[in-house]
Amino acid sequence: MSLFFENETTPWTDLGGGIRRKIVGHTPELMSVFMEFDKGAVGTPHAHDVHDQIGYVLAGSFEIEVDGQKKILKVGDAFIAPKNHMHGAVALEQNSRLLDQFSPRRDDYL
Repeated sequence: MSLFFENETTPWTDLGGGIRRKIVGHTPELMSVFMEFDKGAVGTPHAHDVHDQIGYVLAGSFEIEVDGQKKILKVGDAFIAPKNHMHGAVALEQNSRLLDQFSPRRDDYL
């Protein structure tokens, strides 16, 4: 694990379906991840058994659903998805971007 993140030299990982990811950094207790979506790309609704998540909108806009509640979020807005709460996203603009934060880190991303 590096102590620094350089956006320009860190490549995107293509997850398919118009979604890309860059891991910004992590410790065993915390992880930050850039997620970039093409317009219309869907982050399929799911829940985490052990991870709390906060998603902060960096660019574009999303329709976010958490625990059955839907809301349009724009730059500067965020959602909180505690563990065991269903959540998902649909990008409403091209290159919409989230900063996702997880506690503890997502070892499946490494």
